[in-house]
Amino acid sequence: MLYRNFATQEQLDAQYHTASQLADPAAFMRQRQVDSDAARRLLPHLLDVAYGPTRIERLDIYPAEAPNAPMVMFIHGGYWSTPSITKDFYAWVARGFYPKGVTTLVLDYAACPRVTLDEIVRQCRAAVAWIYKHAKSFGGDPDRLYAAGHSAGGHLSAVLGLTHWEQDYDLPLDAIKGALAISGLFDLAPFPYTWLQPKLQLGWAEVRRHSPIAHVHEGGAPMILAYGALETAEFHRQAADFRAACEAVSIPASLLALEGCLHNSAIDGFADQRSVLCQAMFRLMGLSGTA
Repeated sequence: MLYRNFATQEQLDAQYHTASQLADPAAFMRQRQVDSDAARRLLPHLLDVAYGPTRIERLDIYPAEAPNAPMVMFIHGGYWSTPSITKDFYAWVARGFYPKGVTTLVLDYAACPRVTLDEIVRQCRAAVAWIYKHAKSFGGDPDRLYAAGHSAGGHLSAVLGLTHWEQDYDLPLDAIKGALAISGLFDLAPFPYTWLQPKLQLGWAEVRRHSPIAHVHEGGAPMILAYGALETAEFHRQAADFRAACEAVSIPASLLALEGCLHNSAIDGFADQRSVLCQAMFRLMGLSGTA
């Protein structure tokens, strides 16, 4: 067996090749761009704010109207290896948060194989440090920062929720107050056996370093682990196994099956504050109601 009960690469690829579920991937991304352009016309924004020294280390800020606002940092997917997928396609995720008085930050990060997964994780952690230290400059509350992400972004959100912020960043241990990981990848062990490996070039030490399921610890951030009810069995299992690992060390973690959703539609609810997905995020943040 290559991994668990999978004997061939083809079997693993069938579980994780999410783009194959789209009839027309290019049209799907064009619609994401249309939705983002519409959101930027409607919402106040600060674009391409540098959080680190390299050109890709930029984020877009969609600030709430009121000062001292809670914040959600959103990390897009793309299997850590799709440079054509950027923050520019995801302005629309702010539409569900803005009416609730939440500031949304949409992150860009580099892609493999130009960089390693080590570097991607470093960039995301650097973004958290920048946001925490600069939040008041754009009306955010540094003590109410949450992470959310989809697919590879779900993985990175979980990594941030488990980071020891006090060690390397001189931030409070709970700099990330909670994480909503959507269709996340919490055990990276299958990926060296898949079509992604030529892009990711994962070594086993890197797999161990960045598999959230291997790094749960007491004091980690509360988690919501969401996934599309129509996704493949591996996405369901990844979430269930990670939840069990979190609960074993007393990290509050819950599962959320998004009815009628495939992998690529699982985040659609972020466009509507009344959605199951937004309501789950609001509960995680200690906010109630939809008004």
